[in-house]
Parts: sequence; structure tokens; C-alpha cells
Amino acid sequence: MPETKTICRLRVKGMTCTSCSNSIENNLIKLSGIKKAQISLATEEAVVLYDPKLINYTQIVEAIDDMGFATDLISVGEERDQVVLKIEGAHSISGMHLIKISLDALPGVKSVDIDIEGEKVVIAYDPELTGPRAFIEIVESTGSFPGQYKASLCVPPGQGGPDRRAEINRYRRSFLWSCIFTVPVFLLSMVFPYVPSLKEGLDTKMVKMLTVGELLRWLLATPVQFVFGRQFYVGAFRSLQHGSANMDLLVALGTNAAYFYSVYTVIRAATSVEFKGTDFFETSAMLISFILLGKFLEIMAKGKTSEAIAKLMQLAPPTAILLRVDKDGTVLEQTEISTKLIQRNDIIKVLPGSKVPTDGFVTWGQSHVNESMITGEANPVPKKQGDKVIGGTMNQGGILHVKATHVGSETALSQIVRLVEAAQMAKAPVQKLADGVSRYFVPFVVVFAVATWIGWFAAGKANSYSKSWIPSSMDAFELALQFGVSVLVIACPCALGLATPTAVMVATGEGATQGVLIKGGHALESAHKVHQMIFDKTGTLTIGKPVVVSSKLFKHMVLQKFYETIAAAEASSEHPLARAIIDNAKSMRGESSDLSWLPEVNNFKSLPGQGVYAEVGGQEVLVGNMQLMTASNIDVPEEAIDYLQDMEKQARTGILVAINKEIYGALAISDPVKPEAKAVVAILKSMGVLSMMVTGDNWGTANSIAREVGIEKVYAETRPQGKADIVKELQSTGKTVAMVGDGINDSPALVAADVGMAIGAGTDIAIEAADIVLMRNNLEDVVTAIHLSRKTFRRIRLNYVWALGYNILGIPIAAGVLFPFTGFRLPPWVAGAAMASSSVSVVMSSLLLKNYKKPINLTVPKFPTS
Repeated sequence: MPETKTICRLRVKGMTCTSCSNSIENNLIKLSGIKKAQISLATEEAVVLYDPKLINYTQIVEAIDDMGFATDLISVGEERDQVVLKIEGAHSISGMHLIKISLDALPGVKSVDIDIEGEKVVIAYDPELTGPRAFIEIVESTGSFPGQYKASLCVPPGQGGPDRRAEINRYRRSFLWSCIFTVPVFLLSMVFPYVPSLKEGLDTKMVKMLTVGELLRWLLATPVQFVFGRQFYVGAFRSLQHGSANMDLLVALGTNAAYFYSVYTVIRAATSVEFKGTDFFETSAMLISFILLGKFLEIMAKGKTSEAIAKLMQLAPPTAILLRVDKDGTVLEQTEISTKLIQRNDIIKVLPGSKVPTDGFVTWGQSHVNESMITGEANPVPKKQGDKVIGGTMNQGGILHVKATHVGSETALSQIVRLVEAAQMAKAPVQKLADGVSRYFVPFVVVFAVATWIGWFAAGKANSYSKSWIPSSMDAFELALQFGVSVLVIACPCALGLATPTAVMVATGEGATQGVLIKGGHALESAHKVHQMIFDKTGTLTIGKPVVVSSKLFKHMVLQKFYETIAAAEASSEHPLARAIIDNAKSMRGESSDLSWLPEVNNFKSLPGQGVYAEVGGQEVLVGNMQLMTASNIDVPEEAIDYLQDMEKQARTGILVAINKEIYGALAISDPVKPEAKAVVAILKSMGVLSMMVTGDNWGTANSIAREVGIEKVYAETRPQGKADIVKELQSTGKTVAMVGDGINDSPALVAADVGMAIGAGTDIAIEAADIVLMRNNLEDVVTAIHLSRKTFRRIRLNYVWALGYNILGIPIAAGVLFPFTGFRLPPWVAGAAMASSSVSVVMSSLLLKNYKKPINLTVPKFPTS
């Protein structure tokens, strides 16, 4: 029996560094039924693959909550064709069951699950038959009286990226409140003692040696330590519960050491007539305040890394105009509805200057639509009846009536958002460095801090250094304690953990806004190392809109009948050349849009790299290249061979047609080279990337195209598996290989390559197989993908140099390595400020990728879209 697997996506809050995310992953994978767990620190998201027979998503949420992290469910299972409704007014079990029964009876509803406690209903449905608008109408018409129940679409928390506003406000409030107490502590410790009139009052003894200043500092520092610093205690305790150590532990240990030693000095002063000690209440209070400020700035900066997803989601307009039409298409009524309530087959009115609310095709009207926000294509695209439109694009001209074909999570915009979200979740291999270091980082820092304190204290007791080294307000123990606390609080595992994911988040988001969809850190990392670029020919180096330019009959047959027979055989093929043949046959009949006039076709077979076979009107028809005819034992006459050779010299693709094992004719198809192709090949060469072409077309056409674009190495008449074998052969020599293609026959090579790039105008299968999707049908984006990946990994390296360098240099300085030679000592509160700033600086460094610009030398002529 096959194993069942389900995916749930969760928003996880409260993670501070990679130790937290690694701890969650490790603890989840130990649970029975969990197959895979992936946690992203930067996106605060968890994706868990599990067996629903052994564990459910509620238990997974509870398990993460038990680890000390706040968890919200984003989605469970396949998001398509599923909707969640929030129900109001159903305060009883019977009310929710009544709603379930009413929804179950609706045609097209597959299942209804009710969450009585949360007052929610999850509905799986067939979008061809029903949709969310119908569900809301049913719910609101159910009950003892109209309006008893209210229903609305429930948007999962954090969908489209974490909403950090609440967290930002929480840290802002904590920081500001802590400052109210910390600033007076700072003044009482660092400023007022140097003002004679104030010093006298602060030094007034209250109980034995306890002064007014000490008591005030204690009273003011305590709320900062235990109220505003509570989250560090909670985080440290929960991390230790699960056998890990995180940044919260370092903060808690450092501030506790300073605070409780200060409490000790206060108690000794209150119980002794001789004791003289120095408190460090300002150290603990200022540490916590600086770290709260750092977290506030870090979260603000991290929020900007996911702005690309938020911008994409805002492309869809909030409302749409729904038309009710009769059978003749006459508009009977129009209503404004939420875009989320659009159902498949709805007719939507799109006004000039407004956005297209969903994917569909034009049923009435003409206009120009700006698709740059989705595809990156700058020129407005003309639209008329029958043309497809994409949700989120801008209608610039006349009024359009659009029939919805893809709604909700099915739309191109939703799929782009999902792809970018998945990319930002995927870890780059270089992230393993941070994961490995973080596993031992905190324990090492704790041990090193203790060793620092003991070392300095022992050296002081043994008189190993001059007493003049010790500040007048301290003794040897207090000096050693300050060094130990500084080591604890300067160490920053967060900067290491954020170095890669924040850069990947910004890069994938920026790529998406420029029409380059990069499927995660692995694709980015591989792309920056590419040595060899392999191009397919048709639809990649060429326009991809081939046209029939010549034909020749070798047997007696009416030319229109000849074309209709070939078109029938090719009707089920997705190859661009098949489209050209069908369009040619349609033009001979006067541009008929449907294909009902084609002869009956049976037993269609696509023969990748060769052509097609089909039975048309009872006749066996083969349409393809010379290889197909040879493999089928069909004799090819000399005149047909001469015709093919003549066409090859003109860079045209020759196609043979055999009916009932005899060659009846041939035709030639021309597909012009993309105007930017030659420049792109030259630019790649200047970047150290060599280009080659692999195609299933004949050698003559392939060599002619290669010469035109400047490619020296060519493989022609290559089958799909042969393309993949060429990729593997190059990889065996140690090269990192990228493959650019657009068709089904490119999929094996796209999968085999280190980086597969699918031209966005290509097939769904090619796009699925690729690591990078180029939304525009423009080769310039190949250069953009390589250039962006190199920029990103330079930024990641810089982040690591800073994060590692900061800790490698900062920790010894905090431990006092410069003190014997220069007298320079890093006070704990300064060390804490440095720690807080290190994470912020790494995130800000990654955010510089938002300024990414395409290479300036990409200024080749644009091919007209019309």
C-alpha cells in the first residue's frame, strides 16, 4: 500500500538564531510520522512533510509550541481547490453541523471539515462546478432566519510572508519602556558621580555602607532585568530544555552575572560597616536595552527582505466587476465583488486603467495590457477576443470582458508567489557552514567566558599583573567579571545564521520582480559557478514562432488536403514546429479558430527528437525528420533529399511527410533568430561562460544558426536523452553546466544540468523541470540570472567575512587581549551594543541587493511584440 504524505506550512515566531531553527528541525524529525522538516530562520516558516495516519498538523503545532515557540498554521495539504471560511453566529455544535450538511449537499463539494472551536469550515471542491461565492451564499441562507450565520473568507496568518508589525511594535514598546529605567541608571552611574553637589547626595549612607545611589540603581535596574528582559530567560530556558543553546542563553548569562553580582554588593554593603564594592547595575540594564534596540532594528530590516512577495501579492486588485450575461453575451447585471470570490467561468469587466483581477481570456473588447509587473516585458501587449490575460496586469486601453479560467491559488500570480516563497525556504548548500558553526558556537563561548573570568581573576590573585591595571573603582574579581561578561554578550550567532538566508530572500525577490524566478538557494549557488551554457535552438535561440515558408509534393495530392492531413497528425503535439504547421493549415482555410474541420485522428504518438506518428482518416501518417523515416524503413527519394539539403543551406528546417509508408511531400519551416541572441552569447563569453547549442534539428540548419549567433560548438539531430547525456559528459570533466530550453524534449537535459533554465513561454513540463524560470521569452534574462547569482554570492561571502570576522576579532578583544598592551578594555554594555549591531549590519548588507541593476551592456534591440 503506498505511503500517504501531507505537507503543512506553519509560521514560527520567537527564533533568534540558527540554533533555534536547527533545534526545531531535529526535535520534529524525531516524532513518529514526520518524514521531513524544513525551518527557515529568515522567513520564520516551517514546512513539514508527514504521514497523516500517524500524526496530524495539530500535534505538530503543539510539539513546536512545547519547544517554546509561537506557531500559527498557514496551510495544510494541497492549497488548490480548497477554501477556509470563518463562520459568525454558529455558537453551537448543532449550528456548525447544520452548515456542514448544507455545504455537503452543494454540487461540486468534495469534502467539508469543521473546526468548532475556531468556528471555521474547510471546503474542498471542484472549481468547474462551484466556488467560494456559492459557499458564502449557502451559509448565509442557512438557519432559522435569514442572516443568522455570516461567512467570510479566512486568510491564513502570515500568508505571503510574515506580518512583522506586531513584533516590531512589541520590541519598540519594550525598548522605549526599558529606556525609561535604563537612562536614569546610566546617569546615576556615569554622570551624576562627577557632579559634586549630586555626588554628595548619592553617597549618603542609608544602612551601614549601603548608599542612596546603590539603592536607586538597584530599584531602577530590576524591572529592566526581569520585566523587559524576561523573554531572554524564557528563550534560554526552553532552548536548554531541548538540549540546545542559543543567543538568549548568552544574554541571560551575561546580564545575570552583572546583575546578581551587583545585588551581592548591595547586600554586603547593607550588612557590613567596612565593605566597599562596585555595582554593575548599569551594565545589565544597558545590555538589555541595547539588545532590545538591536532586535527592533533587525526585525525592521528583515521585514524589508520579504517586500518582494508583499508587492507581488498587492498586484491583484481588491475588487472586481462581475457581469451576469445571457446566452447571447448580453450583459444583464454587473456587481462589484471581492477578487477572492471570483469563480471559474465568471465574466469579469476590466475598465481602462484598472488591473486584470484573475487569469482568463478576452470574450469581448480590444485593448493593450501592460504585463511588465508579471513577465518583465516592457512593451504593452495588444489584446483582442480569444487572447489570454494574466491577473495583476494593467489594462491601458479599452474595456475588456474576461472569462476567468484560473482563480485563487491557480493564477499565474499565485504560482509565482508560491515559487518565490518556496525558493526563500530552500537552504543554499553554503548555509551548512553556519549550521555547523552554530551547533558548537554558544557552548564554546560560555566555556571561553568562564575561562576568561577565571584566568583574569587567578592572575590578579597571583599578582601576575600590576595593580595599576585595575581601575580605582574595582578590584581584581570585578575586573575579571567584566571581561567574562563582555565575552558572553559580544558573541553573536545570529549574524552567522542570517548571512545566507537574508541574501537569498532579497535576491529571489528581486529576481522575481525582473522576470527571473530562481527556485531557491541551491539554484543561486550553482548558477554563480556555471562554466558552460547549453542552448536549445527552437524557441530558445530562435523566436519560437516558426512559419511554413515552402512546401513540395512528390506524389499527386491536393495541397490543402496535404496540409490538413499534416495538421491533424500534429494537432496533439506541443512542439513549436507543430504550431506552425497547424497555423499554416488554418490560414489556408481562412483563419478558423477551432479545429473541428480536421480529419479524425487515432493512435497519436510523439517521437521526441524525430517527429510524430498518427492514423489520420484511416491512413498511417509520419511527420518528421530523416532519422524518423530511416528508423521506419521508408525510402526517401533523391528529390526529397535534395530539397532538404537546399533548405538546410538557408537555415530552414526541412520536414518529411510519409503516408502509408511512402514519401508524399516535404515542407520547410523558418524560425528567425532572436535579435538579442548574438549579444547574449558574446556577453556570456566575456563573463567566462562558454556557449554551445544542442538541438534535434538537422546539421545544416543547426550550423547556420550557430554561425549567426556566434556559437562554435554544435550538436545536432540529438534526441532528448542524448541532450541529457551531453550534459552529463560535460559534468564528468568537472564543469558546472547550465541548460536553457523551452520544450518537453528539453526536460531530461534541464533536470540533468546543474542549473536548468526554462524560457517562460515554454511548456509547463519544462518550467517544472527547471531551477530558474525566465518569465520573458528573452535571452537577456539568462545573463541576468548568472549576473544576479554572482552578485548574491559575493554578498553572502561578504556577510560571512563580517559575521565570522566580527566574532573572531570581537571575542578576544572582549576577553582583554589588548588590555595589557594598550590599556583598552571593552565595557560589557559596549560589547552588547556591538553584538546588537552585528546582526543588523548583516541584514542591511543583504538589503543592498535590492539595488541590483542588470548589466549595463545588455542594450540589444528589442524584438517587437506585435
